[in-house]
Amino acid sequence: MKNQLSKKKQILLQNEFGKKEKIKKPMHNNLSWQYNEFKQVGKDYTRQEEVDVYDSTHSDFRDVEKENEAILKAINLKKSDVIIDFGSGTGAFAIQAASRCTKVIAVDVSEPMIHFAQTKVEKSGRTNIEFFHAGFLTYQHEDEPVDTIVTSLAFHHLPDFWKGLALQRMFRMLKQGGTLFLRDVVIGTESPVETIQSFIDQQEVAGGDFLREDAEQHFGEEFSTYDWIMEGLLERTGFAIENKEMNDGVFATYLCKKK
Repeated sequence: MKNQLSKKKQILLQNEFGKKEKIKKPMHNNLSWQYNEFKQVGKDYTRQEEVDVYDSTHSDFRDVEKENEAILKAINLKKSDVIIDFGSGTGAFAIQAASRCTKVIAVDVSEPMIHFAQTKVEKSGRTNIEFFHAGFLTYQHEDEPVDTIVTSLAFHHLPDFWKGLALQRMFRMLKQGGTLFLRDVVIGTESPVETIQSFIDQQEVAGGDFLREDAEQHFGEEFSTYDWIMEGLLERTGFAIENKEMNDGVFATYLCKKK
């Protein structure tokens, strides 16, 4: 059976003029049994109605602009830098980063998300963002290695084995000494069930049934892992973890360097 992923097209969308410039296919090096990262797990962000409410619903429990500023400070972004943003979503981070670097490559598996983000980019006036319809396993980086890779709240869409392979791919995309910033839903080892339930209860207070059901769906269907597994994956790939932070028992941030 041929891998369905080999039929997937990687779409490059230039934000300038808001139109498709060309379609690029991934290289035919996918395994016949490769995980299909285009198949949505948990919340289906290929549905336009989910994309349309993403920013508003997340603002109920997140200060996205503040989070992005913290990321930019942590990675010490320079004007000459090129950055890849995996799981770029509605484009909030890409837009903030684009004002401070040479180029942002924004990668997402949801085409509706890309179109939504592209509209925001046009309004912002930024012309140094490229959008690719691809993911951790299928994006093909054909340029020089980049200075920084950022992924925030997207890595849990991959099972652990595929997280490991994705990290190896990102490692190769980075310059020597380059930075990986990874933030995701990661579970601590102390009272994990109670910690998760506490977080779900907090979500219900913040956003009622919608956010409670969203959190329940996440932990029931998606692939968040333990912090000790994530650390092991990073270190075995060759990354040096320079800083790690845990928040609320279910969020972890790793600032890493390519050795």
